[in-house]
Amino acid sequence: MLLTINLVQAQSPPTNGPASVADLAEGLMGAVVNISTSQSVETPSRNKPPRNSPDGAPFQEFFDDFFQDRGEGGSNPSRNVSSLGSGFVIDPDGTIVTNNHVIQDADNIEVIFADGRRLKAELLGADPKTDLAVLKVEPEEPLVSVPIGDSTSMRIGDWVMAIGNPFGLGGSVSIGIVSAIGRDINSGPYDNYIQTDAAINRGNSGGPLFNMNGEVIGINTAIISPSGGSIGIGFSVPTELAENVITQLRDFGETRRGWLGVRIQPVTEDIAESLGMDKAKGALVAGVITDGPVDGIMQAGDIIIKFDNKNVVTVRDLPRIVAESPVGKEVNVEILRKGEMQTIKVELGRLEDGEKKLAEANGVDEPLAEEDTRQVLELMGMELTEITEALREEFGISEDVNGVLINAVDEGSKAYNKEVEAGQVIVEVAQEEVKKPEDVQKVIDKLKADGRRNAFFMIANQTGELRFVTLRIE
Repeated sequence: MLLTINLVQAQSPPTNGPASVADLAEGLMGAVVNISTSQSVETPSRNKPPRNSPDGAPFQEFFDDFFQDRGEGGSNPSRNVSSLGSGFVIDPDGTIVTNNHVIQDADNIEVIFADGRRLKAELLGADPKTDLAVLKVEPEEPLVSVPIGDSTSMRIGDWVMAIGNPFGLGGSVSIGIVSAIGRDINSGPYDNYIQTDAAINRGNSGGPLFNMNGEVIGINTAIISPSGGSIGIGFSVPTELAENVITQLRDFGETRRGWLGVRIQPVTEDIAESLGMDKAKGALVAGVITDGPVDGIMQAGDIIIKFDNKNVVTVRDLPRIVAESPVGKEVNVEILRKGEMQTIKVELGRLEDGEKKLAEANGVDEPLAEEDTRQVLELMGMELTEITEALREEFGISEDVNGVLINAVDEGSKAYNKEVEAGQVIVEVAQEEVKKPEDVQKVIDKLKADGRRNAFFMIANQTGELRFVTLRIE
């Protein structure tokens, strides 16, 4: 008996967790709403089920929202489907936040409150890049609302609470902790999710994640689950990212993000070593958009170390920092250019305007017939040659792409393993422009003499899009 008592005492649960969140939940339930949408979709057969969620939902195969058939008869060319999600009120006048994929393509949106009231909602604006949407209802009296908190103050292990409409069961509360921060789940360009083990299921989309002060610090958006139910891996958009988007959608009906006008790639350990950097950090400029904000100011090969006094630790940091900066703002940018630190001033454009400039057609002029008298050089697993008009035609290389042509690549070579392909063009080596194969050889010989172990190549594809590759010097 004593052994049994001691064993029970040894297995008693710890007491340092929150004993109850009943008071906290009671004060917040009135501000969390169910979102019901309906949509008319075409279907060729009554037996064919409707699609489970709007295209573009993060982790769509794991996090589809409910739809149900409301059609009558089997002969109609379309059917009405409905979706259930969650949302929360952020001001007493009726502004409501939810996920974009909850309301995307909806013909009608209805908000259902905890007391059973139903109000028609107007879509003020939506942002697929962060999967956020803002709705507006017209209440007869002020609504219960919840404050937006500071997600940057959250630490791994902090308690959080989710309230939402899982599986259509409105007003459901679950509790857990912050499992991780800064998660990238490849759902969009600004991924910076809070990961939590608080139970999040289908229908929780768009619902709030609260801290223990009753402040919203995340918007529940996605889960990973082989079964469709919670396995303790859920993701919330942090308010650090969401707050500015919500404000813009509410005020303008659209986002107004800053735009730098560059293509970037990561600074790998190999690239850092080849450039003489003591640590891999920053974002490497792989190309500058013509007529963009930094055309003529930045160059391919620049490494952005700081933007507007904010450190750019990895390539993921830069798009988010730039997007959150005001359009038209002049900022200082610290760059590493050809081994020297420089500070340049740039004025940001608007991303939504800049996106229209990114799709540019590259034409190829009629080539002139000529005799093939090119010089060929075998180097580092690549066959290099000068670009002739005949080769431009053969490989489809744009007229504005110049350098040394990679005519062939040996399978199994270091260049082959770095996805270097025939038809690509070497523009620079070690940030020195090259025009002929012997130019490449001279730079490589110089790097060897300087004791360098890697060569830093700027390579263009047939349309002129640049990327950087480091190859080990034999």
